[in-house]
Amino acid sequence: MKRAALTVALALTTLAAPAGARSVYVNAGRLVDVTKGIEKTGQCVLVEDARITRVEACTAPPPGAQVLDWSAYTVLPGLIDLHTHLADTGQSADVAAPLKTSPQATALIGAHNAKITLEAGFTTVRDVGTYRGLTDVALRDAIAGGMVPGPRMFVAGAYITAPGGGGELNGVVPNDQLPADMRLGVVHNAGEARERTEYLFAHGADFIKMIATGAVLAIGTEPGKIELSEDEMRAVVEVARAHGSYATAHAHGAEGIKAAIRAGVHSIEHASLIDDEGLAMAKKAGVWLVMDIYDGDWIDQQGTKEGWPEEYLRKNRETTEAQREGFAKALKQGVKLAFGTDAGVYPHGFNARQFGYMVRYGMTPAQAIRAATLDAATLIGHDKELGSIEPGKFADMIAVPGDPLVDVGALESAAHVMKAGAIVK
Repeated sequence: MKRAALTVALALTTLAAPAGARSVYVNAGRLVDVTKGIEKTGQCVLVEDARITRVEACTAPPPGAQVLDWSAYTVLPGLIDLHTHLADTGQSADVAAPLKTSPQATALIGAHNAKITLEAGFTTVRDVGTYRGLTDVALRDAIAGGMVPGPRMFVAGAYITAPGGGGELNGVVPNDQLPADMRLGVVHNAGEARERTEYLFAHGADFIKMIATGAVLAIGTEPGKIELSEDEMRAVVEVARAHGSYATAHAHGAEGIKAAIRAGVHSIEHASLIDDEGLAMAKKAGVWLVMDIYDGDWIDQQGTKEGWPEEYLRKNRETTEAQREGFAKALKQGVKLAFGTDAGVYPHGFNARQFGYMVRYGMTPAQAIRAATLDAATLIGHDKELGSIEPGKFADMIAVPGDPLVDVGALESAAHVMKAGAIVK
């Protein structure tokens, strides 16, 4: 089995499920069909071990089945966040925090973040990079092995970035004095981009994250500036495809977004300054946009309060509203949009706060929910196993009070969580 296939298999392993056959019969008050964007009442879900085996009108539960009465709630598929940073220190006023935190401590912080995220109703995440390279791989495997609770993870391993670019820890010490594990993806040319991409797949990455343009939350880089060349990005994409995987690109600036699309990326992260040409290119190429339209407010409010670098705050002000306008335009033009929040910029567990912003900027609640369930599962290539409540899929389900198809804010309060048939909350 190729390494990429092996790591995906690990990511989909049944977690924390008891040995032997186990049946759970879930009585759902309202069951959300994310494919159709509707709710059904009087439905029960039979779970056997990790998977859903039946979705049916409620009858007598099978003999020996554990019965969960979620009839007072709305039941949905487990949520998926496509842009998290679990295995990292989190954003603060201390630019040097990732360097001050050892790889071992970073992994333990990641375990804490993972538990919070899972209990918030996010049963799967795509973790898109960490300063301490490969700590995300270790966290993913610990979760898959049942050692720590957390969401099913798909991980990037490290950032593919230009020297001094948005994927580097700039402004602390000279970059060539940073520890080797903080520079695993630094590349100078297309040849190095290929070599570093091969290295990351060999060491457990599921996909590749490139830093195509400057970043908001990195010293000395500008969001509108291209940092990786189109040739470098194309080299990464080609290696990723050879491993049966894909590359995504952090890209704020319009020209960087278009270069990444031409290079063949599967998705664009942020897309803050996307222009009309970029939107048309994304739609034509079928490239997904993962736009974190919530956290700009957190950066402005908390960052100002806590004394984050003024450079960060200035760049955030220059991109936040433009990104939201781009999101609304992308939606109207039929560009593929999926749910991703940049968790770690704000505290983990607040992920569902973004749903309200997606509705504010044009989505229906049903569209926003689908973006974080079936559409997100489709982006990562696992819509046959994740993303909806259907027979054969993993039994990832949450129960929330109220009706999220009326008030999407209900998703901010997950009362119950099940992952792969195991009751988490």
